Amino acid sequence: MATVMQKIKDIEDEMARTQKNKATAHHLGLLKAKLAKLRRELLTPTSKGGGGGAGEGFDVTKSGDARVGLVGFPSVGKSTLLNKLTGTFSEVAAYEFTTLTCIPGVIMYKGAKIQLLDLPGIIEGAKDGKGRGRQVISTARTCNVILIVLDAIKPITHKRLIEKELEGFGIRLNKAPPNLTFRRKDKGGINFTSTVTNTNLDLETVKAICSEYRIHNADVSLRYDATADDLIDVIEGSRIYMPCIYVVNKIDQITLEELEILDKLPHYCPISAHLEWNLDGLLEMIWEYLDLVRIYTKPKGLNPDYEDPVIVSSKKKTVEDFCNRIHKDMVKQFKYALVWGSSVKHKPQRVGKEHELEDEDVVQIIKKV
Repeated sequence: MATVMQKIKDIEDEMARTQKNKATAHHLGLLKAKLAKLRRELLTPTSKGGGGGAGEGFDVTKSGDARVGLVGFPSVGKSTLLNKLTGTFSEVAAYEFTTLTCIPGVIMYKGAKIQLLDLPGIIEGAKDGKGRGRQVISTARTCNVILIVLDAIKPITHKRLIEKELEGFGIRLNKAPPNLTFRRKDKGGINFTSTVTNTNLDLETVKAICSEYRIHNADVSLRYDATADDLIDVIEGSRIYMPCIYVVNKIDQITLEELEILDKLPHYCPISAHLEWNLDGLLEMIWEYLDLVRIYTKPKGLNPDYEDPVIVSSKKKTVEDFCNRIHKDMVKQFKYALVWGSSVKHKPQRVGKEHELEDEDVVQIIKKV
């Protein structure tokens, strides 16, 4: 493990020394690919000895409709926030590293059960295996949204450091997957095409990155001005693209002018967990970033059940997805569905299982006899 850490440090030092220009782009691309491979080795060590095993995360059973992780440095108020939002007890104290394991809590919001995880404080160098960083971030990878909790007194420095740690583990915050196609093939060498002018990648750099992964035949086509990092992310394939909210806590300790400066941050929500300021605003923002859809069920001859909606993701919201959320055998007996709501023109409308539902639709499933 120490040798991997040393190799990572050597490459990072060399990248820091190298001037960024057209002549060195090829060399930097190669170094980035080597770095990504070493980082992956850190996350999932192949050897039995050393380094405390793979990043298996904390053993917390996934429950509810979505999972939200609280990530931040020690003593920024994550545990206080968990206590206020969920009523779960997570030890709070004035010293650092009060939380040493992962504490789960549940928020009931708009009929959805949202599991909130209070992860132990991250330290600088977590991506290189320091502290319990590997477990914290392995658990963070299973979340639907990450809340980076920052201290209002030093938010920007912390924000950069945490982003760097999460990026090192292949978590991409508030980014869409790169719009480029990478396809391996059996022969024909490296084929590189692009529909736009490229300032970052050329054929030589693409070949160098591919050869680092021992790929000698592939088609690479770009639809935007991609960087070497984007290409590495697609080849690695284990990247997770996740929405993230920067929760700036302890705003009661700063001036109004400072708050206005912070207000310019994108994806940002100011709160005071201790004084319970703006917690409703934070919940509303979490709901928006989770991008969930509530579907109400209507048993035959009865009124819709508005108390207990079925929660589905906005990316998987067909009638078939809705049936699978209730019971996996339901689709086999499915005949058609009656839908009331904004996704249909008539109320009710008879639809098949491919029909896409909208938030707060009411659905009645008719089974085959």
